[in-house]
Amino acid sequence: MNPAYATVDHTFTVPLDHHAPDGPAIDVFAREVADPARASEELPWLLYLQGGPGGKSPRPSAGSPGWLDQALKTHRVLLLDQRGTGRSSPVTARSAARFPTPGRLAAHLAHFRADAIVADAELIRRRLCGDTPWETLGQSYGGFITLTYLSQAPEGLRACYVTGGLPGLTATADDVYARTYPRVRDRVLDFYARYPEDAARLRKLADHLAADIRLPNGDRLTPHRLRTLGLLLGMGDGFERLHWLLDEALDPDGAPTDTFLHQAMTLTGFTDNPLFAVLQETLYGQGGGPAGWAASRALAAFPEFAADADPLLLTGEMIYPWMFREITGLRPFADAADLLAARTDWPPLYDPHRLAANETPLAAIVYHDDMYVDAGLSLRTAREVGATRVWVTNEWEHDGVSASGGRVLARLMDLAAGRA
Repeated sequence: MNPAYATVDHTFTVPLDHHAPDGPAIDVFAREVADPARASEELPWLLYLQGGPGGKSPRPSAGSPGWLDQALKTHRVLLLDQRGTGRSSPVTARSAARFPTPGRLAAHLAHFRADAIVADAELIRRRLCGDTPWETLGQSYGGFITLTYLSQAPEGLRACYVTGGLPGLTATADDVYARTYPRVRDRVLDFYARYPEDAARLRKLADHLAADIRLPNGDRLTPHRLRTLGLLLGMGDGFERLHWLLDEALDPDGAPTDTFLHQAMTLTGFTDNPLFAVLQETLYGQGGGPAGWAASRALAAFPEFAADADPLLLTGEMIYPWMFREITGLRPFADAADLLAARTDWPPLYDPHRLAANETPLAAIVYHDDMYVDAGLSLRTAREVGATRVWVTNEWEHDGVSASGGRVLARLMDLAAGRA
């Protein structure tokens, strides 16, 4: 039987700080994937930029996202584990605990933003492709990286495809969360409209968690940690995943079941992706004021999210200071996260003038009802970046590039090439 994919593993040594190339180095891993029937051909490269931050690239298998099979019809794909994820010198609670001081850890973590990922990608491109530019597919946060790439090294890009990830070029963390809470509120109310009994289940769970209920790893499951399960609701299968989780959440006495506690620990523990929490608000740092725990600050402006409000509203893609004290996988980052939240001297990630003059074809899908990335900010950016074509739809949620079985990527490629 022939394998579904022909793969080659690559590991590259890159500077931790590309501005100090003689300093400490880290490893960056990427997996080359091709259709076995075309593996020996000279094919154009497509670099996949995973969402997150803090997410590793997908592993090719029978359950691979549909976009991969679509891409392999015409391209050789590079699945990049962005620095700090997967097999790329991963940042974990264990590795964070080895740093002697919070300041040293914070200084290390500051080198894991989009600008460093772009510098890694350019180093890898030159080693694999020489002077030949490649194409990119950026999902969610991968779209943020794409705009940084177009700002810093457009000569490396032949065409770019972005799915649910056009950032506001000048949006601060405060701007973002002022827009995010209303979208999350509306999504939770839609969930309750579909599954009315789940509103009562969540309230019963939250009330029960006023007692000292422990997860299998010893963490306490608090009502505010319970509410972070709302992060699921932005994906195409999110309503059903949360509903079936809650379906088995309570035993006959009204207490949380072992099954529920295990799944809640896994879903809210950040064991595999602590950088998602650590870097979430640094994505918007470009000089000026500090992010300063913007999601936590913004919460006060939305009383409907109060812990005693009825119905109980879940939260979404927000990171709060309490997480770094209460969640085992994040505790080693706590003091460093405070330092990052207070930092004001972040270098710019986007060059508005260069983006306005952009000539690299950029095709993007904007999901009209996206819970994670504000469609209004995305459309504003689309108007501010040259050579951009946008497809706005409510047919899919944030994971449309995977859920569509390749249709989203195929259409974006047509848009970039002027065929649609």
